[in-house]
Amino acid sequence: MNENQDRNSRKPLLPKPPQRPGYQIWVVVGLVMLALFTFFNRGSDPRTITKKEFKSMAQEGDVNAVTILPTQNSVEITLKDEALKNIKYRDRIPKPSLLTPYTTGPHFQFDVVDAKVFEEELQKEFPGIKYKVERRADITGGLLYWGLFILMMVGLWMIMRRVATGGPGGQIFNIGRSRATLFDAENKVKITFNDVAGLDEAKEEIKEIVEFLKNPKKFTDLGGKIPKGALLVGSPGTGKTLLAKAVAGEANVPFFSLSGSDFVEMFVGVGAARVRDLFKQAKEKAPCIIFIDEIDAIGRSRGRGSMPGANDERENTLNSLLVEMDGFATDSGVIILAATNRPDVLDSALMRPGRFDRMISIDKPDLNGRESIFKVHLKPLKLASDVDPKKLAAQTPGFAGAEIANVCNEAALIAARRNKSSVDMQDFQDAVDRVIGGLEKKNKLISPEEKKIVAYHEAGHAVAAWFLEHANPLVKVSIVPRGVAALGYAQYLPREQFLYTYEQLFDEMCMTLGGRAAEEIIFGKVSTGALSDLEHITKMSYAMVTVYGMNEKIGNVSFYDSKQSEYNFNKPYSEETGKTIDEEVRKIIDTAYQHTKNLLLEKREQLEILAKELLKREIIFQSDLENLIGKRPFDEPTTYQAYLNGNKKKDDAGDEEETTNVPVHKGPGSVPDMEGNTAPLEK
Repeated sequence: MNENQDRNSRKPLLPKPPQRPGYQIWVVVGLVMLALFTFFNRGSDPRTITKKEFKSMAQEGDVNAVTILPTQNSVEITLKDEALKNIKYRDRIPKPSLLTPYTTGPHFQFDVVDAKVFEEELQKEFPGIKYKVERRADITGGLLYWGLFILMMVGLWMIMRRVATGGPGGQIFNIGRSRATLFDAENKVKITFNDVAGLDEAKEEIKEIVEFLKNPKKFTDLGGKIPKGALLVGSPGTGKTLLAKAVAGEANVPFFSLSGSDFVEMFVGVGAARVRDLFKQAKEKAPCIIFIDEIDAIGRSRGRGSMPGANDERENTLNSLLVEMDGFATDSGVIILAATNRPDVLDSALMRPGRFDRMISIDKPDLNGRESIFKVHLKPLKLASDVDPKKLAAQTPGFAGAEIANVCNEAALIAARRNKSSVDMQDFQDAVDRVIGGLEKKNKLISPEEKKIVAYHEAGHAVAAWFLEHANPLVKVSIVPRGVAALGYAQYLPREQFLYTYEQLFDEMCMTLGGRAAEEIIFGKVSTGALSDLEHITKMSYAMVTVYGMNEKIGNVSFYDSKQSEYNFNKPYSEETGKTIDEEVRKIIDTAYQHTKNLLLEKREQLEILAKELLKREIIFQSDLENLIGKRPFDEPTTYQAYLNGNKKKDDAGDEEETTNVPVHKGPGSVPDMEGNTAPLEK
C-alpha cells in the first residue's frame, strides 16, 4: 500500500455516534432505589424516650421485654400486646413499614451511660422483666452511608467515561484539541468549480494551488516551491467561503476546515494549543489544505488595544500560527487558505510572503459576472420563457453573489405564493424590489401630496441623468413605499471604470441634485427627501477638493490618509486652509445645483410627463424613458443599453465583430461613494 492509499484509508475525524445506555444505567437505578428504600425505612425506627419514662412503663406492667445493646450504649423496649391498644402508646409507637411491623417491636429506646450498670439496676428494680444482651452493628446507617458513597463513585465513573468518548461535557478534557472538520475521499464536499461563477481570476489562482498538490513534479522540476498560503479578501457575500468549498470538492487531498473563532477560548493557552494540534494533524496527512474562515478573529495586529503587561490570548494564538506557518522547523506539504473581509486589521507578519504568499481579491461581480452567477442559480428553478439572465444582471448593479442567490430564491417564493407554474420576469423584478427596498407597505398611509412630491423628486433624478452626458441614467425608479427604502428608491448602473474626470463627477453631482431641484421648481419649496442625496454630494465634493486635487484654489495637494480614523479630529491642514476648503466645496455644490435647475427648467415638459407617468405606474425602467421623453442627445449608448444590445466595432481587418461592453472593476483610484448602490429617498 503506497502513501496515498494509506492516507485515503484513514477515517475522517468525525464525531462518534451516540452510544445507547447499557448495564451502567441499571446499576445507577438500582443504587438509587436502594438509597431511597433505606432512607424511607428509617421512619420505622423505635421512638426515643427517657429512662424515667421507661421506669413508669415498667411499674405499670406494660413492658414485655428489654434488649440491652452494649456496643451502642442503648436499650430497646418492646411493649405487651395489651399495652399497644392503650391510647397512651398508640400514637407514639413506630408506624408500620416493610421491615418492622409495629406489633413486633421494639417500640421505644433510650440511651444509657453504661450498659453493664443498667443491667444490674434492671435486675434489682424489675426482676420480673425479661431482658437480653445483644451486640449488633447499625446496618441501616451503614447501608445508607455506603450506598450514597457507591452511588457517587459510579456517577463519577460514568461521567469520566462520557468525557473519554467525546460525549456531552467531554470538551473540558479535550479543550486543547483542534475543532477542524476533515474532508477527504470518504467525506467529500459536493461543490466544485463549476458551481462558482463570476470569479474567473480568483478561480485560476486557486486552481493552480490545487494543481500543485495534484501534480507537484510539474512545478518542482523548474525549481518552484509550493506556496505556503493564499488569503481570500473581499466584501461579504462575494463568494470567499464558496470558493474554499469548491477547493475542498476539487482537491484529492485532505481538507481541514474551521473558523478563526474556533481558536478563541476563555482559558489561557488554549488557542495556541489548538493551533499546534491542527498543524500536527495536518502534517500527518500532508499534502493537505487548511482553510481558516474569518481569520481576522485571531489575526489582528498585535499591540492594538492591549494593556501593558497584560496577557493577550489572541496574540499568543497568532504567534503560534505564525511559527507553524513559517517558523524555524517548517515542514512542507501544508497549504493555508484563509478568508476575511477586513484585511486592513491583519498583522503585517501574517501578510508577508512566506506565510500568505498570495492575496486573492474577490470583488463584487461586474455585468458579465452577475450574468454568470444568475445562470448558476437559475438552473434549479422552473423558469418562464421571458426570463433573461442578461436583463437581470443589468437590473442588479452592485449585487454580490449572495444577494443574487437571494433574489432567485425570493422570486421562486413569490411565484409560489401567486400559485404560478413557473417563475417569470415579473417575479424576479418584484424580488429585486424586495431585496433592495424591503417589503411593500401596502397599508402605509401616504397622502396624495407626499406621493406627488416623491414622483417629481424621482422624475428630477431621471431627467437630469438622461440629458447629462457623463451621468449614469437610472435603470429603475420606484415610488412604491417599502420598509427600508421608505417612500421610494432609484437604481443606477454606473460605468465600471478606474478613473474619473472632473466633468464626470460634476455631472454625477448634478444628477444627484435633480430631485431637490425638481421640488423647488414645481412646488417652490423643498422637503427632507433629499437627505441621502445631500450626504452623497457632500462626500463627493470634499473628495474632489481634498483628496483628488481637482480645485484650482487648493491646488494639487491631497490630504487623504488611509490610516486616519474617521473620528480623528487632527486635520493635516491649518484652519485657514480648512475655511478655504469649505468655501470651495460650497461653491462647487452651488454651481452644480444652479446648473441642474437650469437644465430642469429647460426640460420642464419632460419632467411633467415623467412625473405623471410615475404617479400612474409607480415603477419605470430605463427602457421606458426613450418612449416618454425622447432619445438621449448623445451618440454614445448608456451602459445598460450597451450591455443589452452590444456594441459593434471594426477590427484591424475592417470586419465588424459583435462585442459586449465589458465593465471593469474599480481600482484604488476610484471615487468614494461612487459605487452606484441604491439609497433610500427618505430616512
